[in-house]
Amino acid sequence: MTDTPLTDELLAVALQAAERAGTLLQQGRPADLGVAATKSSAVDVVTEMDIAAEKLITGFLAEHRPHDGLLGEEGASTPGTSGVRWVVDPLDGTVNYLYGLPSWAVSIAAELDGEAVVGVVAAPLRGETYHAVRGGGAWLGERRLRCRPAPPFGQALIATGFGYLTARRAAQAEVVRALLPEVRDIRRAGAAAIDLCDVACGRLDGYYERGLNPWDLAAGALIAREAGALTGGRPGEPASGELAVAAPQGLFEPLQARLEALGAWHD
Repeated sequence: MTDTPLTDELLAVALQAAERAGTLLQQGRPADLGVAATKSSAVDVVTEMDIAAEKLITGFLAEHRPHDGLLGEEGASTPGTSGVRWVVDPLDGTVNYLYGLPSWAVSIAAELDGEAVVGVVAAPLRGETYHAVRGGGAWLGERRLRCRPAPPFGQALIATGFGYLTARRAAQAEVVRALLPEVRDIRRAGAAAIDLCDVACGRLDGYYERGLNPWDLAAGALIAREAGALTGGRPGEPASGELAVAAPQGLFEPLQARLEALGAWHD
């Protein structure tokens, strides 16, 4: 699928919603921002701004696409009747945002019949908004994105992330301990959507993580694929909460195989 009247409309709506939420998050952040709630553990936090941004996005989508379904990180969920479902992370990188670090983003994807067809990731403190339409390439503004050609495995710069549960973090640390001597280096920025877009931009060679949710993956994975990367999970499976991997052909395969051998898909 390349641009069609439907995908043009979905992209325009996603870009506007992401811009508005990004502005709210950037300009509306209170100086005394604190934790509003926790989820899976005491360090898996939600702020009042996560909630406010999701409310803004869901209201905007309801106004412009009232018959669509919705899945949002902070609890918004409606089935819809149009065949389109929005998958929304109103603030990817909440801990970064809480601490005043710049690596956070608004991630909005539109799925048609269960497959992502539009993805937008807005990173306001970078001054960057990435977008993709299935079959139409990935873009940063007017610049078409291309992932890096695959380097030798030992020269690959790989990003990852860590979960919030203690047992999972310990298992992930063991994977990093084994993988780090085998590659150029490992980065951990704290926002999956930005990591996936950095693969698309060529700022990273590859990325993997266990424990992601659909809203973490939907937009960024489409952007990475449209920039030429492969995405997947365990061998023969799509990216999922069990494991997500993104890298160009030639690096994807050995990275996926190494992660499988290291048991990166279980706690």
